[in-house]
Amino acid sequence: MSGILYGVGVGPGDPELLTVKAARLLARVPVVAYPAPLEGDSLARSIAAPFLAPGTDEIVLRMAFNPVRRADEAYDAGAEAIAGHLQAGRDVAVLCEGDPFFFGSFVYLFARLSGRFPVEVVPGISSVMACAALAGHPLTARDDALVVIPAPRPEEDIERLLAGAESAAIMKLGRHLPKVARVLDRLGLTGQAVCVERAGQPGQRIRPLGEALDGPAPYFAMILIHKRGQAWK
Repeated sequence: MSGILYGVGVGPGDPELLTVKAARLLARVPVVAYPAPLEGDSLARSIAAPFLAPGTDEIVLRMAFNPVRRADEAYDAGAEAIAGHLQAGRDVAVLCEGDPFFFGSFVYLFARLSGRFPVEVVPGISSVMACAALAGHPLTARDDALVVIPAPRPEEDIERLLAGAESAAIMKLGRHLPKVARVLDRLGLTGQAVCVERAGQPGQRIRPLGEALDGPAPYFAMILIHKRGQAWK
């Protein structure tokens, strides 16, 4: 029998946000895999570190986290390394920041391996939910529609998507903050927007959007908006 491939959501940064199921699984699997930058540590591994058993084999998928460059080669090589363990009957847990199926890096390994091996996904707390909790910003109430928008989308797309919902989470800000700020200003939503940076990580900051415009935003930053100002109004 082959091993099982697990996609394990480890949440956005705080190790205490791992689910009981994820912690239990990580304590027993013989192999873990995770993405990492070309140099430096993996955020996903740092979150999961307290739960890994001593002697766990590790597969590091080194890649350039650059929106212009695709990481296909890293995922191809990682998939084959993982497949070798699965074929030998060893379970492999792939660590994924946030939730594996919500903008998660795991989806690229899932696409390469799900047709060959059994797969189980362990959901994780997404950055949207964590940011809302940390900011004290309820996302929705009653019959509100919530839209999740990646900030790299074109400016006109962001404006169109915002028009159709009462509440929004705009993710992956980074260098796109000025563009997003222009859209929110045109729509009169700047005063209702809060910016959360590095939720649950060192350097976490929560500020009104107006204060966040004094400098560049990190990639792990998100804007939360409710058009009524507060979801319960």
